[in-house]
Amino acid sequence: MLDVVKLKDMKKKGEKIAMITAYDCISASIAEEAGIDLLLVGDSLGNVVLGYENTLPVTVNDILQHTQAVRRGSTKSFVISDMPFLSFQVSEEKAIENCGLMLKEGGANAVKLEGGIEIAPLVKRLTTFGIPVMGHLGLTPQSINQIGGYRVQGKTEDEKRTLLKSASALEDAGAFAVVLELMVEETAKEITESLMIPTIGIGAGRYCDGQVLVWHDLLGINKGFRPKFLKTYEDLYDKILTALKRYSSDVKSGAFPEESNVFHSK
Repeated sequence: MLDVVKLKDMKKKGEKIAMITAYDCISASIAEEAGIDLLLVGDSLGNVVLGYENTLPVTVNDILQHTQAVRRGSTKSFVISDMPFLSFQVSEEKAIENCGLMLKEGGANAVKLEGGIEIAPLVKRLTTFGIPVMGHLGLTPQSINQIGGYRVQGKTEDEKRTLLKSASALEDAGAFAVVLELMVEETAKEITESLMIPTIGIGAGRYCDGQVLVWHDLLGINKGFRPKFLKTYEDLYDKILTALKRYSSDVKSGAFPEESNVFHSK
């Protein structure tokens, strides 16, 4: 089973890290069987599972329940709980309580926090108390109202310097890895080369130490969502739609259930 020490060793050896979001027992089980290194219970469940417009309405209890489900389906995987909006910003005490809950009751191995240099002191406290923390820089969806939409980060020299300082601060505070989201490749590459801890990219180019994609996106379940950074490995939306249409047709015509699907008295 992976741990934070082995993940840092993977970076040293140049071994790429595969991470995927997982929100339930079945998807976690399949991902584990596929050999995915890290399972992230992302607050993106707000968009792809709960039907929200963005991640802001996701609650601590939402993440906790889905973390528990993912842990039931993945006994050996390294599971990370994505801490939702206002679960760690209100106070240090509340942050420690909520993050600890994911390990204590959720079965997670670590938590992920959005933010840079401003959350470094909190990351330091959490790691001191034995709670491993993954950072998250670049596009931070929980700050969508402040940063003005889903735009690519790290384009200007000022943005790059800020991101580099934040990445360094997170590493110094004890973070074991950092997600880099929707960022120009050159800035992500410079950050990756400046750190001893792994970077996990999503829309951040080819030079990160690993990559993460959302389960529904890479499998083509999220119809019409095809951003530039996404590689779709299957088109399951159409396959699922076809299967459901066949099922509905069989039920209405009486073709299902068949003889092989029924029970008889002796």
